Amino acid sequence: MLELTEQQQQAVASPDATPVRLVNPQTRETFVLLRKDEYDRLTTDDYEDSPWSRDELEALAWHNAERAGNDDADDAATQRRS
Repeated sequence: MLELTEQQQQAVASPDATPVRLVNPQTRETFVLLRKDEYDRLTTDDYEDSPWSRDELEALAWHNAERAGNDDADDAATQRRS
């Protein structure tokens, strides 16, 4: 097991930290550093990673329009079905 460098510790301690990206300087490959609980959640058997259905996409579009304050959220969802 490797220990984090000081720079990596600061990166993961940031309150608005997104997954830290690491680059292998020899190969230029990029890796993502995740907390173990996040990795475990992503690798469980019940993690659903199949493509979104049309209904899920429409629900997401409606939700995003509603969050943005768009009063025409219902109209947008209806137009997508056409």
